[in-house]
Amino acid sequence: MSGRADSGPSDWDAELSAAVEPPLWDPDRDDRLVCRAVRQETHDVKTFVFSGRSPCRFRFTPGQFITLDLPIDGATVNRCYTIASSAARPHRIAITVKRVPGGPASNWLHDHMVPGRELRATGPMGDFTPAGRPLSKLLFLSAGSGITPLMSMARTLDDLALERDLLFVHAARTPADIIFRAELDVLARGGTGVRLAHLCETTGADGPWPGYTGRLSPPMLRLIAPDLLDRDLYVCGPAPFMAAVRAMALEAGVDPSRYHEESFSFEDLPGNAPPAPTETEPATVSGFTVEFTKSGRTITCGPDTPILTAAAAAGLRLPSSCSRGLCGTCKSRLLSGQVAMSHGGGIRQREIDQGLILLCCSRPVSDLVIER
Repeated sequence: MSGRADSGPSDWDAELSAAVEPPLWDPDRDDRLVCRAVRQETHDVKTFVFSGRSPCRFRFTPGQFITLDLPIDGATVNRCYTIASSAARPHRIAITVKRVPGGPASNWLHDHMVPGRELRATGPMGDFTPAGRPLSKLLFLSAGSGITPLMSMARTLDDLALERDLLFVHAARTPADIIFRAELDVLARGGTGVRLAHLCETTGADGPWPGYTGRLSPPMLRLIAPDLLDRDLYVCGPAPFMAAVRAMALEAGVDPSRYHEESFSFEDLPGNAPPAPTETEPATVSGFTVEFTKSGRTITCGPDTPILTAAAAAGLRLPSSCSRGLCGTCKSRLLSGQVAMSHGGGIRQREIDQGLILLCCSRPVSDLVIER
């Protein structure tokens, strides 16, 4: 006998009942996420697991990201983090973050994010995903914390028990820096069509290393993936790694339609960075004046030019990431004037109602004053 004096439902019963088919998480209705767990992955990498304040399901495709509003030094800092968890496990959502020396966002998360703490978030969003494409032979190439979107893809494939031929190549500084090493080893030993190749720059202090050593090179890539041209490539990591892999793939003759890449710094991707001024640009541009109150700068922006692009052309560096209205990093308060904004989900309607805009996808229709 349990010895319970009452016959009402327990907390377990209520939670289980709500978990059977909870509603989808809707950031326009409740944008708060609650940290439920923090896991130490390596000496400088942590995983943060979130859920809604009440039971809910997250709908995303593996490879997408969320944007968090971080309260740092009295200001709100927006940062994008790729989801690392499986899309087939919708009741929790997890990000895995490497502590970057001097990085305000990653250090704040490592030092202050604990179970029970809440953050505002938007998303998920992004188009770096194999969803919607035919399931084919896959080659994942990641370096450092760039492993997170590819880990979401691998976990989702495993949870769905889909037939697959996946070669997962991950580069790290040392064996001790390999994120998700134990889990990847289990996947590779499970006879599920996953092959694994770890690549470390040095062996570190762990003694003999049975994997590949050095940096990825064309001969090493051909050795690891002799059927390279038959695979769809998904690549994520620091900018130098991405550029090197892109060049190797081009040299090897990989079909561009089979090459997909992502980056934590979205502006590093080809075509996404605001254009820098050139010597042929005129010294003045006809259009509207845009005053930035905090920086004390005033620029001119044409009616067909995004404000962020005009600011970059004038030498004014503003916080930005995706440059496509997705991430919310360039969110700023419009103090006066009007803009035409066409965003991709990186701003909430109530924020728009409160006078916030995204600089990357807003064009002036009058003179502007912006708090930035």
